[in-house]
Amino acid sequence: MLFRLPGVYRPQRDTWLLAEVLASHDLGPGTRVLDLCCGTGALSVQACAAGAGWVTAVDVSRRAALSTWLNAKLNRRTIRVVRGDLVDSVRTLRFDMIVANPPYAPTADDGRPGRVLARAWDGGVDGRAVLDRICTDTPDLLAADGTLLLVQSTLNGVDKTRTMLEERGLRVDVVASESVPFGPALSSRTRMLENRDMIRPGQRIERIAVLAATDLRSGTSRRWS
Repeated sequence: MLFRLPGVYRPQRDTWLLAEVLASHDLGPGTRVLDLCCGTGALSVQACAAGAGWVTAVDVSRRAALSTWLNAKLNRRTIRVVRGDLVDSVRTLRFDMIVANPPYAPTADDGRPGRVLARAWDGGVDGRAVLDRICTDTPDLLAADGTLLLVQSTLNGVDKTRTMLEERGLRVDVVASESVPFGPALSSRTRMLENRDMIRPGQRIERIAVLAATDLRSGTSRRWS
């Protein structure tokens, strides 16, 4: 059970698909995990349940940070909660695993979201405003053999994400994918998406994918499956 303040992203299928990938691996008590765009902290709680000994959760939203802190207490988990803009507050740290469910819904323009909740899903015109920053900034935070687990819609270009991460020296695998009905954000923007040829006329289903991007410096990194 997760507590959620108004204006915080309600975990949906993208959250749970990423959580399932996370749950399928024994992290071990020495594993350092970073949960970016943590929202309610669902993935932070899952990381603790999978055995991680050191979990840090980051979100730019005060309400999300508070929701995560409360859920850590309710679930009796030790989670360090930080309010900050993506990696800015943790740049000096290194992590064995980074998990991220960023906002990636395409918007009419690149302006700042007007509503609090819109920050949880608005990703700019192409939906990549936060995705691109994650691809650029997170590789520097990975320890040797560390892995970034990132979920996104195929509407945002999985190949672009793969290319950006590979250019940073990571091996990228799509480890899970699933077709899901549009959520509230895309459902309210179907005409805009059709006009941009981002979806077919009448399309109301998107495909989400979890990518595992692994650092190769140790030469012994495992392949995710």
